[in-house]
Amino acid sequence: MRRIAIVPARANILGEYTDHRGGLSLPFATQHRLTLTASEREHGFTGNGDIVSLWKAAGGWPADLELESKIPIGAGMSSSAALCVALALCINGKRSHMETCLEAQRIEHEFLGTPCGLLDPIAITHSSEKHAIIIDFSDLSVTPFRIPEEWKFKIIDTGVRRHLKDTSYGLSNVAEDVWKKHVAEESKRVREAISCDPYQLGKSLNQSHFSLSCRIGVSTPEIDQLVEKVQTTKGVLGARLMGGGFGGMILAIVENNIEVPGTTIVPSESAILQEFL
Repeated sequence: MRRIAIVPARANILGEYTDHRGGLSLPFATQHRLTLTASEREHGFTGNGDIVSLWKAAGGWPADLELESKIPIGAGMSSSAALCVALALCINGKRSHMETCLEAQRIEHEFLGTPCGLLDPIAITHSSEKHAIIIDFSDLSVTPFRIPEEWKFKIIDTGVRRHLKDTSYGLSNVAEDVWKKHVAEESKRVREAISCDPYQLGKSLNQSHFSLSCRIGVSTPEIDQLVEKVQTTKGVLGARLMGGGFGGMILAIVENNIEVPGTTIVPSESAILQEFL
């Protein structure tokens, strides 16, 4: 038996740090992907030592393992979640999307040491081409949202890499009233986004970054300077730090007819599993 999991990265337009507190998020899968191939063998394991160790810890069967990835590590694009989704798919085969999400979350919690929510695996497994999804974490409902053609996104690399388990991810020092305000306002921005033009959405991205930096504290003065530089670049309508914070990628919405530095990202298909007996 051979299983091949092809798993995308994740970009989150709005709704950062809302998944633990019943808020809303608006993510999509990007064209950046990793591929995990697991070929069954009678005994033992072969492949990259770290991947083999994680595979075995997660309950994987004897296999030759090959991993190829074009998802930048530590860049706020959910490289760890993508790997955990790939492991869950290859080890367990086809299950419901939510079962795969919960198993990927378990692997990330228990074996990577990151107390992540369900935003990343849900985005990775539920998205589709040209669409984002609206996730309501109060009931884990997922609603597809076709991204307007005039919404054009780019990512700009801060050059700062981090692993969430080595940061203050989880942020227990943030006061409860601050959390409530952040989640309420982020969720409001998600609800408003579905009827926004690019200029309005740009303002929402700027507001989101302010909340992440000044309320939740997942940025640094140096990164804030980089975000401000992007926000004030000709052709950029708005920008914010993406992902868990402390580095990685800046997400920007840009005007169609003006060239802006960065890498264009487009909404793409969710994770797929191929099986060969």
